[in-house]
Amino acid sequence: MDHRLTADDGHEFDCWMHTPDGAPRGGIVILQEIFGVTQQLKSIAAQYAEQGYVVAIPALFDRQKPATVLGFDQGAVGRDLMMQADIADTSRDIAAAIQAVQAIAGKVAVMGFCWGGGLAIHAAQHLPVAGAVVFYGTRLPDFAGHPLRAPVQGHFGRHDDHVPMDMLDQAQAEWPELTVHLYDAGHAFANDARPSYVAAAAELAHARASDFLARVLA
Repeated sequence: MDHRLTADDGHEFDCWMHTPDGAPRGGIVILQEIFGVTQQLKSIAAQYAEQGYVVAIPALFDRQKPATVLGFDQGAVGRDLMMQADIADTSRDIAAAIQAVQAIAGKVAVMGFCWGGGLAIHAAQHLPVAGAVVFYGTRLPDFAGHPLRAPVQGHFGRHDDHVPMDMLDQAQAEWPELTVHLYDAGHAFANDARPSYVAAAAELAHARASDFLARVLA
């Protein structure tokens, strides 16, 4: 369901929250692609809520254009909004979502897709998270120069034109503790609403993510 959260600078924004039946075993903050809080991401939230987690998806474009949800054929619009986003402000919104989930669930991890994957690395560097799961996170060089303060598990396609292998090699040199799993797939292979979806890769990646989250949120 939709909630309203307030960042520490007073900015109010929407946050989709999915709570499990029974006592939560921890929390997850999902960080969006460049398309906003889509139905596809809400389905991921439901999947992890079924595993016992409180899951929140903050609307990270609300500072640029509130209530923005784009079609997957509107990548250019999403990229423009992403380029307008200030990392410090976006981090404030993620921090507010983490705090809201912590109040209900205790330990919290982040899980990011595409743009949100890079933001998940930033969260693992600067915010109080127990771990981060990165699905084909982009703009990785932007986050160099700061150590990881929490365990990070990454899932990347070998044929991802947004995250070429040399960029991934540089990321692993920057953060040797970063765990990387590679799949015979391209970008957005875990998004079942896009033609790039590769079911076998997505299922394996989510199984590995579930194991990772169970460990870091125990």
